[in-house]
Amino acid sequence: MKIASVDTLHADAGWRNFSFCKVRADNGLTGWSEYQEGFGSPGVTAAIQALSEHILDEDARAPERIYWRLYAATRPAAGGVVGQAIGAIENALLDLKAKYYGVPVHELLGGAVRDRVRVYWSHCGTYRIQNPEVHDTPPLASLDDVRAQGREVREAGFTALKTNVFLFDGKPRLWAPGFNMPGGRPDLNVERGVIRALRAQIEAFREGAGPDMDILLDLNFNFRPEGLLQIADALDEYKLFWYEIDCYDAAALAEVRRASRTPISGCETLIGLREFKPYFENRSVDIAIIDAIWNGAAQSMKIAACAEAWEINVAPHNFYGHLCSMMNVHFAAAVPNLRIMEIDIDQVPWRDELFTHTPQFEDGHVIVPDAPGWGCEPDEDALEAHPPKGVRGITHRR
Repeated sequence: MKIASVDTLHADAGWRNFSFCKVRADNGLTGWSEYQEGFGSPGVTAAIQALSEHILDEDARAPERIYWRLYAATRPAAGGVVGQAIGAIENALLDLKAKYYGVPVHELLGGAVRDRVRVYWSHCGTYRIQNPEVHDTPPLASLDDVRAQGREVREAGFTALKTNVFLFDGKPRLWAPGFNMPGGRPDLNVERGVIRALRAQIEAFREGAGPDMDILLDLNFNFRPEGLLQIADALDEYKLFWYEIDCYDAAALAEVRRASRTPISGCETLIGLREFKPYFENRSVDIAIIDAIWNGAAQSMKIAACAEAWEINVAPHNFYGHLCSMMNVHFAAAVPNLRIMEIDIDQVPWRDELFTHTPQFEDGHVIVPDAPGWGCEPDEDALEAHPPKGVRGITHRR
């Protein structure tokens, strides 16, 4: 089974685009993966197209060999956008190989150790405060709306939610200076008003969601260690599930972890085991977040195995479309040291139309599929009906 072609396809996802890698074999079988370049990763499509020239006519049943061939070809600039492109190709090859043998992808990863995966409702309130009209959701304009969404999450059967930092002192807004929202704040300082707002937000979610809901707080790249320590001290009484922190200094993050009585998760922006290694060696995190979309699911299994050796649990990074969610479910099903999995519920109204299958929920869990491959593909006619929006500096093509 030889690789005959590698193509990329895209569809409108509201404030970004859904993107897919399609690998076709000479026997007519097709493997799919979903990737993302609309938030922090411009150019993944171009990298996939360039790398595809290296693998035409290669045996599609050898994703590990192809991974290392592509890694060697790009070693001087490993990671980043190039690493994500290699991950997208590897994931499409895993789907293709699993279909060839008639098994679900998790069988290629060693076999499922669980038949369902606990998930948390991610970006809870975030999309409603940023883009309610895009996602066809009610706007998040007050703490009363925060309470209402907490109730909504509980009534939908979820047992955990993750939120970001919101401010309601004037126009409701997301506080994410690490992503230049609002702009002009590269200092990343924590002021008293931000801490007061965070306390009020967590209290409102707790009131709405009830005492049994696990609440996770994503602090992203928005604060330096000095500010993170202030937040950890100010929120200690709320007994959160975790603080999620992005920090490129493993030793600095380890200092925050030692000072916090709330578990610390992080590492979602890392690519490759070498980038994870100092976070394991420094005991920087309680939970290592692994992006199997960026890294490739097979490479992510290696990262998870190393985390296991350091007694660290893992959690998938997953804020994409349904194919990505299904890909992450296969990864999550196969790792023994799983903590919980991220999933987005608020999305554009046509998301379900774009895929042949959608995640199936049961009591706050996603059911692990047993169909060949990922158990989900994009519907090419539906993608055509929702053409992608242009992203500055990127040309999207079918």
